[in-house]
Amino acid sequence: MKRITFLIIVILPFVGLTQSAEYKIISYKEAGTKAPNTHYMGEAWLNRLFSADETLDYNITKATFKANSTLNWHKHDTPQILIVVEGIGYYQERGKAPKLIREGDVIKCEKDTEHWHSSSKKNDVTYLAIYGGGKPTEWTEVLSQKHYDSVAEKLNED
Repeated sequence: MKRITFLIIVILPFVGLTQSAEYKIISYKEAGTKAPNTHYMGEAWLNRLFSADETLDYNITKATFKANSTLNWHKHDTPQILIVVEGIGYYQERGKAPKLIREGDVIKCEKDTEHWHSSSKKNDVTYLAIYGGGKPTEWTEVLSQKHYDSVAEKLNED
């Protein structure tokens, strides 16, 4: 009897606090949709996980780039965080040396910093991109195949 009384006293006040509304669960593991070849070369898949709205100030997108695929030079009006969840790729900011990026790496790109990121020449890469939802991405210059190939040669991931 004491246990029942205790449970009623402890649990009953929380019954009114439980969530009554449905909520949505999504998976970042879904491939998403194949992106049109507008601002990149190769093959890319995008899964928009969250889009900025009146309750959330940023976007979260999972991007998968097949080997030998790359984005063009671009910048954002907010900082961008890239979390590499699988594979090997390249990252470069304008005026700086390119970097090899691997699963587990987290990159912060400051706002208005021109940069590009991609899969490596031989490996796919998947990352989560977190960035502000104010203005759209500003595409600044096409990344040439010659520049991409020179980065691949320099960073040789083997």
